[in-house]
Amino acid sequence: MLPTLAAVITLVGLTAYVVFGGADFGAGFWDLTAGGAERGAAVRAMIKRAMSPVWEANHVWLIFVLVMLWTAFPEAFGSITSTLAFPLFLAALGIVLRGGAFALKGQAATIAEARALGATFALSSVLVPFFLGTAAGAIAAGEVPVGNAAGDEWGSWTGTTPLFVGVLAVVTGAHLAAVFLGADSHRAGKPELVHAFRRRALGSGVVAGALAIAGLAIVNSDVPDLYDGLTSGAGLACVLVSAAAGLITLWLEWRERFEVARYTAAAAVAAIVAGWALAQEPYLLPPGLTVKEAAAPDETLLALVIAACAGMALLLPALAWLFRLAVSGRLAYEDKPRP
Repeated sequence: MLPTLAAVITLVGLTAYVVFGGADFGAGFWDLTAGGAERGAAVRAMIKRAMSPVWEANHVWLIFVLVMLWTAFPEAFGSITSTLAFPLFLAALGIVLRGGAFALKGQAATIAEARALGATFALSSVLVPFFLGTAAGAIAAGEVPVGNAAGDEWGSWTGTTPLFVGVLAVVTGAHLAAVFLGADSHRAGKPELVHAFRRRALGSGVVAGALAIAGLAIVNSDVPDLYDGLTSGAGLACVLVSAAAGLITLWLEWRERFEVARYTAAAAVAAIVAGWALAQEPYLLPPGLTVKEAAAPDETLLALVIAACAGMALLLPALAWLFRLAVSGRLAYEDKPRP
């Protein structure tokens, strides 16, 4: 009971990070592709306006997941961080560089500095979800055996499935960001940006859906056990929910129903995360380590679950209030382009 409960709490934190952190990284993708300094100024200003109040809060979930994983499932944590040291190190480096660049973008003294900071922020926003995605894909593909660096430290995350999951993470983050930014633009009364992000949301949504369909064929060939889990039982139900939520999101974006589209887009991504977990149940590190086998002693799990629930009781209302203030525009930061 306690191992399962700890795993569910960890999965909730992971889902929150994939949705909120994914949208955060996706905004950087649109910064990268916005165009030149003049043409992309309005898009970049809206990205900064939307991200400034919440970007640090979004990464609270990553810390939460790491703490839960290394405390509740130390053997799995050690196996993951040793075998997947390269992609995890590159992702961590990207998070640090991205955060520093975003914080300093408005303080650049010269055009050259501004361009360097902007490029660092935008490129890191693409590379971080890619490397985190390859790590998740390696776990799903069964490339992380139990033990200290027991797996191939290079080949474990450069196979077909890990690379596919890395690309999918970038695209789904970009889609979430476009949906959220479209809603923010609508609320800010900027119709030209509403149409710009609407096009981005529709385009990225179609690409994400096509990738998800292609991914089933890749997983069927590369990881048959995972494919079986995704096409039967609870895993299949999650896949169908994700597909339905994705289609509804596209329809809502087409009709410019941006506020509701926020929730359906988040639901589509959350359902995929849940489907992955259910498809590889009861394994934490397939095919050799189950959740029960990886769990810490019951005393540790009980203390952790109590601490996590108490922390959630404080964290969730604070985050809800923060997002309410941000969504209402009361924390908006208007970035005026420099001459």
